[in-house]
This record gives sequence, structure tokens and C-alpha cells, in this order.
Amino acid sequence: MLINKPKLYYDIVIVGGGHAGIEASLASARMGCKVLMISLKANAIGRMSCNPAIGGTAKGHLVREIDALGGEMGKIADATGIQFKMLNTSKGPAVWSPRCQNDREWYSIDAQNRVLNQSGLDVLEDSVAEIVVDGNTLRGIKTFLGHDISCVSMVLCAGTFLNGLMHTGEKNRNGGRFGEAPARGVTESLHSLGFISGRLKTGTPPRIDLNSIDFSKTEIQNSDDPPIPFSYHNVRITNKLIPMYLTYTNHATHKILEKGFDRSPMFTGRIKGVGPRYCPSIEDKVFRFAERDRHQIFLEPEGYDTNVVYVNGFSTSLPEEIQYEGIRSIVGLEQAKIIRPGYAVEYDYFPPHQLNHSLETKLVSGLFLAGQINGTSGYEEAAGQGLIAGINAALKVQKRNPFVIQRSEGYIGVMVDDLINKSTDEPYRMFTSRAEYRLLLRQDNADRRLMRAGNELGLISAEMIERLDEKEKMVEETIQYLEKTTIAPAKINPLLESKNEATIAENDTLSKMLRRTNISSYDISEIVGDETIKKYLARHDVCEQVEIDVKYAGYIHRQNEQIHRFAKMEEYLIPENFDYTRITSLSTEGKEKLHRIRPRSIGQASRISGVTNSDVSVLGIFLKQLESK
Repeated sequence: MLINKPKLYYDIVIVGGGHAGIEASLASARMGCKVLMISLKANAIGRMSCNPAIGGTAKGHLVREIDALGGEMGKIADATGIQFKMLNTSKGPAVWSPRCQNDREWYSIDAQNRVLNQSGLDVLEDSVAEIVVDGNTLRGIKTFLGHDISCVSMVLCAGTFLNGLMHTGEKNRNGGRFGEAPARGVTESLHSLGFISGRLKTGTPPRIDLNSIDFSKTEIQNSDDPPIPFSYHNVRITNKLIPMYLTYTNHATHKILEKGFDRSPMFTGRIKGVGPRYCPSIEDKVFRFAERDRHQIFLEPEGYDTNVVYVNGFSTSLPEEIQYEGIRSIVGLEQAKIIRPGYAVEYDYFPPHQLNHSLETKLVSGLFLAGQINGTSGYEEAAGQGLIAGINAALKVQKRNPFVIQRSEGYIGVMVDDLINKSTDEPYRMFTSRAEYRLLLRQDNADRRLMRAGNELGLISAEMIERLDEKEKMVEETIQYLEKTTIAPAKINPLLESKNEATIAENDTLSKMLRRTNISSYDISEIVGDETIKKYLARHDVCEQVEIDVKYAGYIHRQNEQIHRFAKMEEYLIPENFDYTRITSLSTEGKEKLHRIRPRSIGQASRISGVTNSDVSVLGIFLKQLESK
């Protein structure tokens, strides 16, 4: 509910209405807490600052996990999606990643409705002037409009707004997003409490007029049919689906862009913050990959009822006239009209080694940080952190143990662990390659991995658990049937021959047939005699799990063994205030990193950047000697 005057006390205050703030506020309110969200503007809640899209490589895994835990991003994405794609399907299932393009305005409106109609959640248009602390314990906040609010927990989700500065060519202006003011006071307040900050940069491309594009010169990119929903709560997508379009830069484009390098804030040093290495600006791509003749440009309409097109792949802070000339040198965009030029934005962040795995800060009890304030980039990374921070803020209020996802349990766990142990001096983006156990942490099985945890937290209904139990039963019964049911050569060989697979000379099990590279669950379902099993295999979610579990059984078994060893390392705890200077044989860098991050286990210590295998061995021996004494 939108309010003008807040109460004097809330269990939890959420600062920011972006993707992290949405998940944090909804989760903590649904867990029974009295929650206040503070946003500069209520109509900016859920605004998609950059690309109006959700998911993508590894990011889609995060959205599935958020949904399995009871978060909202997948539901909003399904409700407002205008194109759906499953990426990387030519590769193994570990890297399949869902992505959807969304109607920008519709997404924001839908998100606002969910926030404003959530019971136990108030929304105040204001900003934080000061964080009030007693010793090392959070007590509340003071706002710029003069409100003093007490709280037990607070989640800071400030996005790119902390002292935000936007750049286009030689011009710059204060702001965290186009047309929106920066947030002042939070950085300074955190500095006074002993936190250290840094500066990062992100960017966005120009938007162009749909009616000025010659789509006949571009390559059409249609949606998957049928589209697969993000949310486990949704059976199907019923939205009207529209295409996106692909074109390319060329040699002339690159020469035009190079003319503006001497006025680019990227190259002249006016931007101090480090940008995302894996999502570079177009000028950075042209400069770093000078040998390439062209770069992909995706033209993505921002919704059903708008003429605005997002130029994906052309993020830039070059002068406006250079942007205009460069855009018009691209095939299909010769007559393009720029509605809004691209820009870069610099903002403050707080290196995440200052956090625990619950995303609570080490310096101030009750204070949590989530999203780009922790040095990440992307809606999905922010939402995942917001959900974890919101859950743990509520658990703090309820005096319950923190909820932490291990690296072996989810991509969210990988992300949080990476941030804390490796910290970051550039915007962190999730990739499948960051997960050691990615064959087990697939996007298709997030419900099987995390939904029961969501239910224990009060965020997943009993009905959803019943549906999950039913699905698990179907998968298990189907696999058992395939393992014990044999088939005669005369019946299976025609199929094997048609799929270029070696034929068999004697009866063999259906599970062995399914392990063949070119044999699918659909193929097996065509020859199954049991009507119940045939019905199970007709369900996409069951069929998919059966096929992956059977085909990759050996690899899955090996990864489970690796996880068992990982768990042993995580159980080997380090005393909370351990003095690493006592171990003279630790390397100098190892001592410094261990003292700064203060790992809770030998396993965590082994993942800290700069801590060598030798350091870990020495630490383990010392702790064993200490324990024996």
C-alpha cells in the first residue's frame, strides 16, 4: 500500500524498488513481517532500466531458482513476456537457459501491482538520509523527508543510484537512470560506519523508432513454439508472441565510431568506474576486437503498444552525433531515428567481502545489502540476492537461523559465494562456467532442488509441494519401468536404424536404449506398452527429467560424489575470531585475505582468491593440532 506517513516502527525496511527490492520486500512480508519499502518514486518500482528482457545464459537458471524458492520474477516475466527462447539447446542440458523479451511498461505495472497489493507491506516515496546504529547493531533510519523509523533489519537495494553520474560523450549529469535523480547520503552514512566503497560503471544503448527501421533487410528471430514458462506455477504461456530482429555492424560503422573515441568518457578517463567485461560497450568491442568485421545487433521492440526499439549490442556513451551516424551505417537502419541516445552510468558499490553468506553485513548486525550495491550486474543477479536478503532479514526478526544456499545447491549459492570469497572489481555476471556442479544445477530441476526449502520458509504453498511430489513419483516410476523392461531387437532395430544408431542382437532394457545419443524420451514413449508410463512421458516436465536422469546417470553420480567431498570441507569449521597471524607459514597474501574475509570453514577458505592450496593445507594442519590440544 502506498502511504504518505510511515509508522514509527517496522520489522524490516527495504530501500529501493528495483528487482532486488521487489523480491526482498515480498518475501519478508509473506514471511509475516511488517515491511516498509522506500522508493524514490512508486511508479518506478520494477522499471527495467536496460534491456526489457529476463533470463539468458545462466541468468535463466537464477530466475528458475528464484521461482522455486517462492520469488516473483518468473511469474512477472511469464505474465508480461512477448517472446520466449530456450538458449543453447544444441549443447548439453546443463547450459540450456530460458530467456524472454518483455513489454517494458507492462512488466513495471505488473510488478507495482504485486508490491502495492501485498498485505503487510507499505510503500513510501522518500530516500534514506542516515542509517542509525547503536554500537554495531542497526536501530533504524532517518529519511530526507524527516521521518525517523525504527527497525530490526534493513535491506539496501540501491541499484545504480548511489551518487549516480550519467555520461554521453563529453556531457554528464547526475542521475542513476534516465530522468531519475541519484541517491545521496547512503554512501556517506555507510562510510561513517566503517564500510569501504568503490565505483563501477554500466551502460545502455540508444532507443530507436520502430517505424524508421527497414525490417526486410534484417534476419527475423521468432519465439519458441510452444514457449516454456519460467514459473513452475504456470502450465503454459498464452500471450501474443512477436519476433525480434538481427542485423550487424560493419567496417563503415567501426570507422564512424572510432571518430568519437577522443570524446568518449570511456577512453578519456572521465569514467573512473570499471565496466562489465562480459557486456562491453560497442566502442569497447570495436577497440578490443579490431580484427572483427562485424558485431551482432539485435533489434528488440519494447512492447506491443510502443514504437520504441532497444538496440541490443550497441551499448555506448559516445557523443550523440556519433551514435546517430553509427546507427545509420547499419543495414536496415539507414533511416533510423534515435528516440533516446545511449549513456553510461557510474555509481557507488560496496565490495561484498564485507558480507556474510546471508548477505548481512559483518560490521552492522541487521543490515543487509543486495543487488548492484554488491557489485553485480543484471536484473536476475539482483533479484536472487534480494530474495536471499529478504528471507534472512525476516529470519533475523524471527530470531531464526540464517538461510544459506550452498554452491552445490544452486546458482544463487554460487553467486553469493563468489561475491564474498573473490569479491569483485568489475560488475559480476553469472555464467554456467562459474558452477562446478552445473550438470546437477540445471534450470529444469530447480523445483526439485529448492522448492521444499521455499515451503519450509513459508513462501511455497502445500499445493505446489503436492504437485512436486506427484512429479517426482512419475519420474521415479518411469525410470524404474525403463530399467526393468526389455525390448526385442525386431521391435527396436527399425528405430535405431532410422536414428543412425547401432542395432542390437538380443533383448535389452529400454533405459539402455534411451542412453543412446540420438534416442529421445519421445522415441521411447512411442514403443512403451504400459499406458500409465506412456501418460507420464506425455508430460513435458516428467519426460525431460526422465531423459536427463537416464542419459547422464554416470556423470550425475560422479558429481554427487564431488558434492559429498565438498560438504566435508564445509563442515570443517574455523573459529569465528581466529587469529591467522598465529600461523607463520601462511603466505602474506593468504593471511591478508583470510583476515579480511574471515571464512567460516576450510571449504570457504579454499575458494578465496589469493589463498593457495598450500595455505589451505597449512591452515587445516594447524586447526587439527589446535583441536587435539
